[in-house]
This record gives sequence, structure tokens and C-alpha cells, in this order.
Amino acid sequence: MRESLFEPVQLGELRLRNRVVMAPMTRNRADANGVPTALMAQHYGARAEAGLIVAEGAWPSADGQAYCRQPGIATEAHVAGWRAVTDAVHARGGLIVLQIMHAGRIGSHHIKAPGAQTVAPSALAARGEIFTDAAGMQPFDMPRALTTEEVRLVVEEHRQAALRAREAGFDGVELHGTSGYLPMQFLCAGTNLRDDIYGGSAGNRARFALECLAAMAGAIGPGRVGLRVNPGNTFNDTSDDDAQASHACLLEHAARLDLAYLHVMRAPTPAIDAFALARDCFGERLIVNDSLEAADAAQMIGRGAAAAASFARAFIGNPDLVRRLREGLPLAKFDRRTLYTPGAAGYTDYPCAEPAPER
Repeated sequence: MRESLFEPVQLGELRLRNRVVMAPMTRNRADANGVPTALMAQHYGARAEAGLIVAEGAWPSADGQAYCRQPGIATEAHVAGWRAVTDAVHARGGLIVLQIMHAGRIGSHHIKAPGAQTVAPSALAARGEIFTDAAGMQPFDMPRALTTEEVRLVVEEHRQAALRAREAGFDGVELHGTSGYLPMQFLCAGTNLRDDIYGGSAGNRARFALECLAAMAGAIGPGRVGLRVNPGNTFNDTSDDDAQASHACLLEHAARLDLAYLHVMRAPTPAIDAFALARDCFGERLIVNDSLEAADAAQMIGRGAAAAASFARAFIGNPDLVRRLREGLPLAKFDRRTLYTPGAAGYTDYPCAEPAPER
């Protein structure tokens, strides 16, 4: 059954040579302006044996930045920096898409460029704090509610981000629709108090994400666009009294766009079977995620419950994860202390497994 992980699969226009996907992980190794660095090219290039790499969430505009040293895809400098990353992955025969992540109300003026704003569906500040290089831990900013016309401008920012991602050499893009960022802020009733066409009913609350997906699909083709969701997720102070119904509405409409895939995380609550919901509402092009063991992932793929499986933490300390899984080699652990620190430590210094001795 484990062999199913290593079979090729077609997801839209994306031809994966195996079904081991590297999940997007914020690692904060871009420069102060969000430009990807040579370290990032080395990091992603070393993991190019994955069937698909989903590169970490990149902001489509300065307003959308969440974290210090988080990469962007808003300027020509960003495009040039990412080009070195995609070249490194393609040189090893890999496939890589970029996750587009507008943070909405998650962020701080201590992080963003001068003049950038914190915006959201509604003027509700998220409870909690965020780390800033300039001032340590700070509360999340109070966001300004977007006008109806401004929402349409943010949709356009996503279209432009998809075009820039293709210019940078990415094989496609993925919309970050979870973790309390802007698309999820619109989708969830607890963070969306609007009374225009983007608020109220589940269909209206799903409209922003769907318009972003349609805009990106129109720019680069639907077969190069994916969506990531996590029904029931409450990260970054997100809440919805009926997350299952809200996500069902989103996924049923997203299925009509003929996207490359749906990247679905296991629900954090047993009340929601996110994988079943995704299959019922979206279809078969599923990449499943969240603390999956290789055997479980292979079993899901083998019985047709998923097309591929993504791994996050396992890829941190194991640049050669695909080989280790294929050969049954032990997995190395990673150092949590260096997950978000600048520099090579805990990023590009994890070794590959020793080759098997010759006989």
C-alpha cells in the first residue's frame, strides 16, 4: 500500500511525479523587504524530490503582510528573488506553486512598510499578539473595514499576484483560505459583520474567496490554481457557529471552477470530518494534510480518498523526505527554536540520510 505514495498523479495542469507534497510553512527567511533570499533557494531546492512543493504564504500587497521577514509577491524584486527559488527546484526536476496569503487583520504596523494599512472585512481586532523585530510582542492592529469597492481591488491584487508568480517561474498558485487570514475572515460569521454583498449569508461570505480564485484562474488557468482550507480552524481568533455549512458552501462553488486541487487540513474538532466534507463538496482532487503518518496517507490514497498527501514538520529536518519514506529510513527531528529565526541554522543545515552501504 505504501507504494501509492510514489506513483505519479495529474492535478489539473500539474503533473506530480509522486504524491508526497511539501506543505507551505512560514519560515521568515526573506529579507526585510520580503524579497526571497539565496538561503530560500537552497532550502526549497534541497526538497525538490517532493511531488509538489507549496511554497510559504506570500503577501500580494503591502497591506497583506503578517510577519517579519515574510516573503511577498508584490514587486519586481520579489519576482526576481522567487525566480532563484523556482530555478533551484526546477533544476532538480521539481514542481512548485506559491501560496498567496493576504493576512487581513493579522499583523502590526511595526512590521509593515510605511503607509501600509491593516484591513479586514469588519473593524474587529483579533485578540492576541504578534512578534515584531522592531518592538517585540505587540497586540494585533485594529483593522479598517474595506469598502465594497476596495474588496474588488484586493481581488485584483490576487490576480496580479498570480501573474507575478508565473513570471517568477512558479507552476501555479494556492489561495490561503485558512488560519484566520483574509479569505477566512470573510468566510466566518464571527469576523464578518458586513451588510453588503460580501456579508450575511454563507454564499455572500464565501464570495471574496471565490472571486479571488476566479480572478487567479482567469489569469493563469484554473488547472494551475489550488485552494487550502481547514474547516473548524479557530487560529488567529477566528470563529463561526457553523463552520461546516460555511465551508460546504465555499467548496461547492469552488468545485465549479475546475481548480487543480483542494488542499484540506484535518479539522481540529471531531464534530467535522473535513476530508469527507471536501470529497463530498469538491471532488477527487484532494491533497490531505495534518499530522498524517506515511502509512495513513498511503492508505487514503490507495482507497481513493485522496490524490496526494502533504507533510510539513517532516520536511523541516528531512530535505530527502521522499527517499526516506520510500526506503523506510528513520526521520530526523527538527529544532523548534530555529523555526522562525533568521539565518541558516535550522533551515539549510539539516543533512540528508547517509547512503546505504555498498555490498
